Amino acid sequence: MSFAFRSKKYKPTDNEANMISDLFAEQLEKKNYTLEEFSELLIRLLDYGVLCRDESQVEEHLYDRFIQLKNLIEDYLQIIGIRLQHDKRFHFVRIYPPGAQVPGLQDEVEQAFNNGFRQRLSQSDIAVILVLRAEYDKSLREGQIDENGCVMIAMEALSIGMKNLLNRSLPDTMTERNRLLSRLKQLRLIHFKLDDNEEQADNWLKIRPTISQFINEEALMILSTGKNTTASHNDPE
Repeated sequence: MSFAFRSKKYKPTDNEANMISDLFAEQLEKKNYTLEEFSELLIRLLDYGVLCRDESQVEEHLYDRFIQLKNLIEDYLQIIGIRLQHDKRFHFVRIYPPGAQVPGLQDEVEQAFNNGFRQRLSQSDIAVILVLRAEYDKSLREGQIDENGCVMIAMEALSIGMKNLLNRSLPDTMTERNRLLSRLKQLRLIHFKLDDNEEQADNWLKIRPTISQFINEEALMILSTGKNTTASHNDPE
Protein backbone atom coordinates (compact mmCIF):
# COMPACT_ATOMS: atom_id res chain seq x y z
CA MET A 1 0.00 0.00 0.00
CA SER A 2 1.48 3.36 -1.00
CA PHE A 3 0.22 6.93 -1.30
CA ALA A 4 1.28 10.01 -3.25
CA PHE A 5 -0.37 13.42 -2.97
CA ARG A 6 -0.56 15.86 -5.88
CA SER A 7 1.77 18.45 -4.35
CA LYS A 8 3.57 19.20 -1.12
CA LYS A 9 1.06 21.93 -0.25
CA TYR A 10 -1.95 19.70 -0.89
CA LYS A 11 -4.09 18.91 2.12
CA PRO A 12 -6.57 16.02 2.03
CA THR A 13 -10.23 16.71 2.73
CA ASP A 14 -11.97 15.15 5.72
CA ASN A 15 -13.44 12.46 3.48
CA GLU A 16 -10.04 11.65 2.01
CA ALA A 17 -8.48 11.53 5.48
CA ASN A 18 -11.19 9.12 6.62
CA MET A 19 -10.58 6.96 3.56
CA ILE A 20 -6.86 6.81 4.38
CA SER A 21 -7.65 5.93 7.99
CA ASP A 22 -10.01 3.18 6.84
CA LEU A 23 -7.35 1.79 4.49
CA PHE A 24 -4.84 1.60 7.31
CA ALA A 25 -7.42 0.05 9.64
CA GLU A 26 -8.16 -2.61 7.03
CA GLN A 27 -4.49 -3.49 6.61
CA LEU A 28 -3.92 -3.46 10.38
CA GLU A 29 -6.81 -5.82 10.96
CA LYS A 30 -5.17 -8.36 8.65
CA LYS A 31 -2.13 -8.24 10.95
CA ASN A 32 -4.24 -8.40 14.13
CA TYR A 33 -3.40 -4.85 15.20
CA THR A 34 -5.65 -1.88 15.95
CA LEU A 35 -5.40 1.75 14.91
CA GLU A 36 -4.69 2.59 18.55
CA GLU A 37 -1.64 0.29 18.59
CA PHE A 38 -0.51 1.73 15.26
CA SER A 39 -0.92 5.29 16.60
CA GLU A 40 0.97 4.46 19.81
CA LEU A 41 3.96 3.28 17.78
CA LEU A 42 3.87 6.30 15.46
CA ILE A 43 3.57 8.78 18.31
CA ARG A 44 6.54 7.20 20.08
CA LEU A 45 8.63 7.38 16.90
CA LEU A 46 7.66 10.98 16.18
CA ASP A 47 8.20 12.01 19.79
CA TYR A 48 11.58 10.33 20.39
CA GLY A 49 12.80 10.06 16.79
CA VAL A 50 14.36 6.68 17.54
CA LEU A 51 13.60 3.20 18.89
CA CYS A 52 16.25 0.90 20.37
CA ARG A 53 15.11 -2.60 21.23
CA ASP A 54 17.55 -3.02 24.13
CA GLU A 55 16.73 0.34 25.77
CA SER A 56 13.74 -0.86 27.81
CA GLN A 57 10.88 -3.33 27.86
CA VAL A 58 8.62 -0.67 26.40
CA GLU A 59 10.91 -0.07 23.42
CA GLU A 60 11.47 -3.80 22.98
CA HIS A 61 7.70 -4.23 22.70
CA LEU A 62 7.32 -1.29 20.31
CA TYR A 63 10.28 -2.38 18.17
CA ASP A 64 8.80 -5.86 17.78
CA ARG A 65 5.52 -4.24 16.77
CA PHE A 66 7.39 -2.10 14.26
CA ILE A 67 8.83 -5.24 12.64
CA GLN A 68 5.29 -6.46 12.03
CA LEU A 69 4.01 -3.10 10.78
CA LYS A 70 7.11 -1.77 9.03
CA ASN A 71 5.53 -1.39 5.57
CA LEU A 72 2.52 0.46 6.95
CA ILE A 73 4.71 2.73 9.07
CA GLU A 74 6.84 3.58 6.03
CA ASP A 75 3.70 4.27 3.96
CA TYR A 76 2.36 6.64 6.59
CA LEU A 77 5.65 8.49 7.08
CA GLN A 78 6.06 8.82 3.32
CA ILE A 79 2.84 10.83 3.23
CA ILE A 80 4.38 13.51 5.46
CA GLY A 81 7.83 13.33 3.87
CA ILE A 82 9.63 11.62 6.75
CA ARG A 83 12.28 9.01 5.96
CA LEU A 84 13.10 6.01 8.06
CA GLN A 85 16.34 4.14 8.72
CA HIS A 86 16.18 0.61 10.10
CA ASP A 87 19.26 -1.22 11.34
CA LYS A 88 18.26 -4.88 11.47
CA ARG A 89 21.57 -6.04 12.93
CA PHE A 90 21.52 -3.83 16.01
CA HIS A 91 17.73 -3.51 16.24
CA PHE A 92 17.13 0.21 16.09
CA VAL A 93 14.97 2.55 14.03
CA ARG A 94 15.53 6.27 13.47
CA ILE A 95 13.39 8.77 11.56
CA TYR A 96 14.59 11.84 9.67
CA PRO A 97 12.70 15.03 8.73
CA PRO A 98 12.17 16.11 5.11
CA GLY A 99 15.40 17.33 3.53
CA ALA A 100 17.70 15.70 6.08
CA GLN A 101 20.81 13.84 4.94
CA VAL A 102 20.36 10.19 5.84
CA PRO A 103 23.38 7.84 5.96
CA GLY A 104 22.92 5.07 3.41
CA LEU A 105 19.99 6.77 1.65
CA GLN A 106 20.06 8.96 -1.44
CA ASP A 107 19.53 12.67 -0.72
CA GLU A 108 16.24 14.19 -1.75
CA VAL A 109 16.27 16.34 -4.89
CA GLU A 110 14.20 19.04 -3.18
CA GLN A 111 15.16 19.78 0.39
CA ALA A 112 12.85 21.34 2.94
CA PHE A 113 13.47 24.96 3.89
CA ASN A 114 11.87 24.73 7.32
CA ASN A 115 14.07 22.96 9.88
CA GLY A 116 11.45 22.82 12.61
CA PHE A 117 11.42 19.04 12.92
CA ARG A 118 15.20 18.67 13.19
CA GLN A 119 17.08 17.91 16.38
CA ARG A 120 18.61 21.06 17.83
CA LEU A 121 21.91 20.31 19.50
CA SER A 122 24.09 22.64 21.54
CA GLN A 123 27.80 23.09 20.85
CA SER A 124 28.55 20.96 23.91
CA ASP A 125 26.28 18.19 22.59
CA ILE A 126 27.99 18.22 19.20
CA ALA A 127 31.49 18.21 20.71
CA VAL A 128 30.78 15.19 22.91
CA ILE A 129 29.04 13.32 20.08
CA LEU A 130 32.05 13.86 17.80
CA VAL A 131 34.43 12.51 20.43
CA LEU A 132 32.16 9.55 21.16
CA ARG A 133 32.09 8.73 17.44
CA ALA A 134 35.89 8.88 17.27
CA GLU A 135 36.21 6.66 20.35
CA TYR A 136 33.67 4.22 18.89
CA ASP A 137 35.64 3.92 15.65
CA LYS A 138 38.86 3.39 17.58
CA SER A 139 37.33 0.54 19.61
CA LEU A 140 35.76 -0.88 16.45
CA ARG A 141 39.17 -1.09 14.76
CA GLU A 142 40.58 -2.77 17.87
CA GLY A 143 37.70 -5.23 18.02
CA GLN A 144 36.58 -4.01 21.43
CA ILE A 145 32.82 -4.18 20.86
CA ASP A 146 30.22 -6.43 22.45
CA GLU A 147 27.70 -8.70 20.74
CA ASN A 148 25.27 -5.78 20.37
CA GLY A 149 27.84 -3.57 18.66
CA CYS A 150 28.30 -1.36 21.74
CA VAL A 151 31.52 0.06 23.16
CA MET A 152 32.24 0.72 26.83
CA ILE A 153 34.13 3.90 27.70
CA ALA A 154 35.05 5.42 31.04
CA MET A 155 34.05 8.99 31.81
CA GLU A 156 37.70 9.75 32.40
CA ALA A 157 38.55 8.49 28.91
CA LEU A 158 35.80 10.67 27.43
CA SER A 159 37.19 13.67 29.28
CA ILE A 160 40.71 12.96 27.97
CA GLY A 161 39.34 12.51 24.44
CA MET A 162 37.59 15.89 24.64
CA LYS A 163 40.85 17.54 25.61
CA ASN A 164 43.00 15.74 23.03
CA LEU A 165 40.65 16.00 20.04
CA LEU A 166 38.90 19.32 20.59
CA ASN A 167 40.83 21.02 23.37
CA ARG A 168 37.57 21.26 25.30
CA SER A 169 36.38 20.04 28.67
CA LEU A 170 33.22 18.37 29.85
CA PRO A 171 30.83 20.61 31.83
CA ASP A 172 32.22 21.45 35.26
CA THR A 173 29.23 20.62 37.44
CA MET A 174 27.68 17.19 37.84
CA THR A 175 24.24 18.63 37.11
CA GLU A 176 25.38 20.00 33.73
CA ARG A 177 27.13 16.73 32.86
CA ASN A 178 24.06 14.71 33.72
CA ARG A 179 21.90 17.01 31.64
CA LEU A 180 24.21 16.55 28.65
CA LEU A 181 24.39 12.77 29.07
CA SER A 182 20.62 12.58 29.48
CA ARG A 183 20.26 14.36 26.13
CA LEU A 184 22.54 11.84 24.41
CA LYS A 185 20.72 8.99 26.11
CA GLN A 186 17.43 10.38 24.81
CA LEU A 187 18.90 10.31 21.31
CA ARG A 188 19.82 6.65 21.96
CA LEU A 189 23.48 7.36 21.26
CA ILE A 190 24.62 6.12 24.68
CA HIS A 191 23.36 4.04 27.55
CA PHE A 192 24.20 5.56 30.90
CA LYS A 193 22.97 5.15 34.45
CA LEU A 194 22.76 8.54 36.10
CA ASP A 195 23.74 8.54 39.74
CA ASP A 196 24.38 11.78 41.59
CA ASN A 197 25.81 9.86 44.53
CA GLU A 198 28.84 8.46 42.68
CA GLU A 199 32.01 10.04 41.43
CA GLN A 200 31.52 10.38 37.70
CA ALA A 201 35.19 9.84 36.94
CA ASP A 202 34.69 6.20 37.97
CA ASN A 203 31.55 5.75 35.87
CA TRP A 204 31.31 4.01 32.52
CA LEU A 205 28.94 4.63 29.65
CA LYS A 206 28.03 2.48 26.69
CA ILE A 207 28.29 3.95 23.18
CA ARG A 208 25.61 2.52 20.92
CA PRO A 209 26.23 1.63 17.25
CA THR A 210 23.62 4.28 16.39
CA ILE A 211 26.47 6.80 16.72
CA SER A 212 27.83 5.59 13.35
CA GLN A 213 24.70 6.74 11.52
CA PHE A 214 24.37 9.94 13.54
CA ILE A 215 27.85 11.28 12.68
CA ASN A 216 29.15 10.57 9.18
CA GLU A 217 32.69 9.83 8.01
CA GLU A 218 33.12 13.34 6.59
CA ALA A 219 32.69 14.88 10.04
CA LEU A 220 35.27 12.48 11.43
CA MET A 221 37.74 13.41 8.70
CA ILE A 222 37.30 17.10 9.52
CA LEU A 223 37.86 16.33 13.20
CA SER A 224 40.99 14.30 12.41
CA THR A 225 42.34 16.99 10.06
CA GLY A 226 41.77 19.69 12.66
CA LYS A 227 43.62 17.63 15.27
CA ASN A 228 46.60 17.03 12.98
CA THR A 229 46.74 20.70 11.99
CA THR A 230 46.77 21.77 15.62
CA ALA A 231 49.53 19.28 16.40
CA SER A 232 51.69 20.52 13.51
CA HIS A 233 51.34 24.12 14.63
CA ASN A 234 52.45 23.13 18.13
CA ASP A 235 55.49 21.16 16.97
CA PRO A 236 58.83 22.98 17.42
CA GLU A 237 60.66 23.82 14.25
